[in-house]
Amino acid sequence: MSTPSDIHTNGTSPDDPEAIRADIERTREDLAETVDALHAKLDVKTRAKDKVTAVRDSATTDTGKPRPEVIGGTVAALLLVAGLVWWRRR
Repeated sequence: MSTPSDIHTNGTSPDDPEAIRADIERTREDLAETVDALHAKLDVKTRAKDKVTAVRDSATTDTGKPRPEVIGGTVAALLLVAGLVWWRRR
């Protein structure tokens, strides 16, 4: 009679070589996925490039020209800074 610890989750005996090989292969695949995910998360240079690309894409049109709202926001910010500098010097 076998106890619950004598049977794998796939219903095979822990002494079955094919089950052991399959379990090892599954573990290797899981470990490789984990390492790949950690590598992608720790690759700061690539993540920074992706962020720059995303910001550039959101600030330009399909033709590569700046979006009108970005130009308007930039002009407004410059006017605000110029106004503050003028006001402080009075």
